[in-house]
Amino acid sequence: MEYIDLRSDTVTKPTPEMREAMAETEVGDDVFRDDPTVNRLEAMAAEKMGKEAAIFVPSGTMGNLIALLVHCQRGDEAIVGDRSHIYLNEAGGMSALGGIQPCPIPNQKDGTLALVDILASIRTEDVHHPITRLICLENTQNICGGVPLTPEYTRQVGKLARDNNLKLHIDGARIFNAAAAQNVDVRHLVEPAHSVMFCLSKGLVSPIGSMLVGSQKFIDRARHIRKMLGGGMRQVGVVASAGIISLEKMTGRLAEDHIRARRLADGLRQIKGLHVDDGSPYSNMVYFNLADEVRMGAKQVAEKMKDLGVLLDADHPRRFRLVTHYWVDDDAVEKSIQAFKTVLS
Repeated sequence: MEYIDLRSDTVTKPTPEMREAMAETEVGDDVFRDDPTVNRLEAMAAEKMGKEAAIFVPSGTMGNLIALLVHCQRGDEAIVGDRSHIYLNEAGGMSALGGIQPCPIPNQKDGTLALVDILASIRTEDVHHPITRLICLENTQNICGGVPLTPEYTRQVGKLARDNNLKLHIDGARIFNAAAAQNVDVRHLVEPAHSVMFCLSKGLVSPIGSMLVGSQKFIDRARHIRKMLGGGMRQVGVVASAGIISLEKMTGRLAEDHIRARRLADGLRQIKGLHVDDGSPYSNMVYFNLADEVRMGAKQVAEKMKDLGVLLDADHPRRFRLVTHYWVDDDAVEKSIQAFKTVLS
């Protein structure tokens, strides 16, 4: 059976054009800096973000960790959202590998960190305290519903960081979704940041890889740490070629995924037994819960949906996140809605 896969946009497989490019691309040894395809991708990523330089990394988690290790020393503290990917879903790498202490503060419903909470979390100079070095934002904010942070808010956090001699890092795994959702140039979303990570392997459809961007000095240090972490790959132009297509073509079509997510959410709202979150979707993610009267749990629903050709992530007992992407077309949306109707009838 060919499944409709709504578990995540990480399941996207490369397009035929990407596969052809991967087969034919010119490569070199990236650790020696002589892979022309990687060099081109890094230059494109830096230009897209309005930053001086960029580096290709195997994953978003490694990209975020490298940024933390550049900005912070052992024993320093980084302010993060309590619902952020860096805090919840990166295996404690900042602490285990960097000796960096997270200072989690509440993510608001709109994905932001309240400015007053950030200010209150900045440590005073005291021999008993760690030193606050960094603020981390996530855009789009996944667990808050895939909600995009605005350029105005990000500028406010950037000013707060500068006024307090702090750095600002943006986990922009889906930053191009945030730009598409607000119809703004992605540069406006990252201009205040000292560093930004974004993924090529989610909505941008590449099979592997993420980009870390920042100043030339930042990237020079990041390159050293990437090697330390085992991320210095060799003929990586094979996959970087797909990333070039991601930046050239896939960034411009993300609004289609958002439209399909809205159609999916509208259909699910008509099904008794499902409670779609107010406001969802904000981008390409639809969040909803099973109603109390539904006797099945999430795993049982997911098993029945799989029998009907739809794959769901059932990590939570009664809550789902559905994610639209390049390989979910209009027909897949309608089939998914009908499958839910069948399962819950």
